[in-house]
Formats: sequence, C-alpha cells, structure tokens
Amino acid sequence: MITASADKNADLLWALRGGGGNFGVVTSFEFRLHPVKDIYGGPIFFEVEDAGDVFRFFREFIADAPEQFGGFPAWQIAPPLPFIPENRHGDTLIVMVTCWAGPLDEGEKVIKPIREIAPIVAELVGPMPYPALNSAFDALVPAGLQHYWKANFVTELTDAAIEAHLEHGPKVPYVASTMHMYPINGACHRVGPEEAAFGHRDATFAPVIAGMWADPADNEANIQWVRDYYDATAPHSKEGGYVNFAAADDQGRAPANYGVNYERLVQVKRAYDPGNLFHVNQNIEP
Repeated sequence: MITASADKNADLLWALRGGGGNFGVVTSFEFRLHPVKDIYGGPIFFEVEDAGDVFRFFREFIADAPEQFGGFPAWQIAPPLPFIPENRHGDTLIVMVTCWAGPLDEGEKVIKPIREIAPIVAELVGPMPYPALNSAFDALVPAGLQHYWKANFVTELTDAAIEAHLEHGPKVPYVASTMHMYPINGACHRVGPEEAAFGHRDATFAPVIAGMWADPADNEANIQWVRDYYDATAPHSKEGGYVNFAAADDQGRAPANYGVNYERLVQVKRAYDPGNLFHVNQNIEP
C-alpha cells in the first residue's frame, strides 16, 4: 500500500491520470468537486436524413460553445420510451444529447439553436438533476451484453469524415449499439499534453463506435458493423484512440493510444509493476 501525491510518488500520480489501469489498484483517492445540482438538457431526436446538418452544426457550435455546455451527436435506434411517438419506436434516428450546467434560466436560450437544426422527431429537454441525465441511457446497456468497440481521436471533423459517418452510422444494428461523438474542449485544452498521462489534448473530438448486442449468434454481423465503420472513419482521424473505448484486439495500438507520453509511462511501469501483473488493459509493457 503506497500513497501517490504531488509530493510523494509523484511519478505514479502522473501515470495514474490516464494510464489505463496499468499501475495498480486505487483503493481511495481525494479529488476536487465542482457543485452541480440541476442542469438543463436532455436528448433531441432528428431524422436520419438530417444527420449531415446535425454533424455540421455541432462541428461549428462546439468550437466556441460556453464551457457550461456539454453535448454530443449519436446514432440511436429509438427505444420504446413515452416521449417518442409509438410509431417511431425501432426507427434509426440521430440524437443530440444536451447538457447545460450554467444558470437554469439560460438553458432554453443556449439549447434553442440545436432545436432549430431540423424538424424534431422527439425530445425530452428541460431542468433535471444531473444524475438523471448521467444515467439516462443505463437501461439500454444491461449486464450480459456482447461488446466490441473502436475509437480514434479527431482533430478536425472534416466533410469527408462526416460522409463516412453518414454512410455507416444509419446501419446501426441493435438498440444498444451507437456512435457517440464526444467533444474534447474547455479545461482539457488548458492542460499541457505532458502534465498528465492523457496526452491527446490537441484533439477536439473523441468518437466511439460502440457495438453492444444480446445474442452471441449475432457476433459476426455486429463486429463487422463496428469494423467497417471504424475503417471508414480512421483515415480522417488521429492514430490513437481513448483507451476506455478500445477492444481487446487493439493492443497493438497502445503506443498510439497513450501518445506522446508512452515512453515515460513505460518507465513508470518498470518502476512500479516490472512483472506486468496489471496487464488486462490497454497494456503498457515494462
């Protein structure tokens, strides 16, 4: 049992902040909280044929959006929820998930341009406790599903990249499967790439193609959807991806996934886990 802090085992503290579980089991930690109670937000669903407009809007909007705004576009087969028209249940749609953590009375104004992108199929937007939004998709991902994910970091969401998303995203095969286009912005960009082990701070997006389905008999088809989607978007992306989104067959990408900090992470690994006990991860080999 050891303590890692700015003053004690500082190299281990540095490595833990982005090192993907390579260095041990953290049993307790202290961190700074930011008070967030109620937010204004929720999902807004649009037709697939409007997805290009959604991606292009998001690309421009997020570039200088207030830091209190969080949101991302995603593909989603419409689940049977009360706020979605019954005749649209099972249809593939594009959704913008929105979250405004600033003053509640400003939320409607901030979200208004998103509502104006295209005709809305369904939405559930308004004031809600932050945990309600943070857990909104939990029911789609019960225990026991099959999983196969792929990801890259993206510096610029080009028109060619958007076309690749428009080709493969609407083929999403199962209600739990999706692609989320997470933004990397705000405070993350104010930290230098070598200040913590997460080094891809020049990226602006972290898309993840998340294949999740129930029946193992469908493995081949669902894995192929993820791979085809990834192969089409990878040429428009950085080489590395977020390690939490990586599949088991991505081990060869570990140096790219950790980026500029990989060699320093190897040195810390040699110091704290030279036998590579902690290897069931995006492994940094000592």
